[in-house]
Amino acid sequence: MVKINGEYEEAEGKTIEEYLKNAHFDRKRIAVERNGEIVPKLQYGSTVMEAEDVIEIVCFVGGG
Repeated sequence: MVKINGEYEEAEGKTIEEYLKNAHFDRKRIAVERNGEIVPKLQYGSTVMEAEDVIEIVCFVGGG
């Protein structure tokens, strides 16, 4: 199981890119952290999530 934003999901073996697409995230407005380190956007397609990973996805919101 992979912990994503505090919830455990069956996501091991998927790339971050695959997960983001399936979960309908807008790549332009997010940042992804894997086990405490920011994942560069260029590495989303090659970063495979593994069991026990902790993923945090942060969405940027405009306003003021």
